[in-house]
Amino acid sequence: MDLPLWAEILLILVAIWIVVAIVLVIVGRVLLARELALLVPNLVRMFGGLLRDPRVPLRAKIVVGIASLWLASPIDLIPDFVPIAGQLDDAIIAALALRFILRTTDGAVVRQHWHGDPATLERVLRMVSWNRRGSPRALP
Repeated sequence: MDLPLWAEILLILVAIWIVVAIVLVIVGRVLLARELALLVPNLVRMFGGLLRDPRVPLRAKIVVGIASLWLASPIDLIPDFVPIAGQLDDAIIAALALRFILRTTDGAVVRQHWHGDPATLERVLRMVSWNRRGSPRALP
């Protein structure tokens, strides 16, 4: 059975995410594995706060609103009841929205609305802040 390229890439990403979570638990990094599993719920809470914050520009709120609708939608590429892998498509949409938010909003505002481990947010911000040349841009 031949899968389209996008499906193969998605399956590889899901496998990597699952392996990373399992390895983190095995090596005793249960808190980090927990943060990985709670990433999307924490992003949803952060997005809700950003939508209500008057310091966030309207165009960023529109992107946050669309991303929030995607995250809340029961229609997913991978069903959410699949552990960890079920949140992968949500994580990709959230990362794209967060990248846009970082380009239009002060980083302190974003950090203020994060309810998870601050170190996890810093990792996420570093990941989504890469520019086209492959070097990390300065975090706000």
